[in-house]
Amino acid sequence: MPLPERLAALLAEVAGQLTAMAAEAPLAALRAAGVLERIAARVSRETAGVLCDDGMPAEAVATALGTTRSKALVLLLTAQGS
Repeated sequence: MPLPERLAALLAEVAGQLTAMAAEAPLAALRAAGVLERIAARVSRETAGVLCDDGMPAEAVATALGTTRSKALVLLLTAQGS
């Protein structure tokens, strides 16, 4: 599943800024990376929960994400347990 162009550009910009910041202010870069990890984990759980509620099969999730069925199943089951 391709990302929308605007989101892909934003992610590329954030990655570039974090890489530059890692050299200039490593603790700030580390803190920013932690914030991004928490955001990503929350959005992942919420979105996987929606997919579970919609009855999306693990095979379809795996295909869309370019991952294995077992990894997609873990993602979906983790969202159900949240």
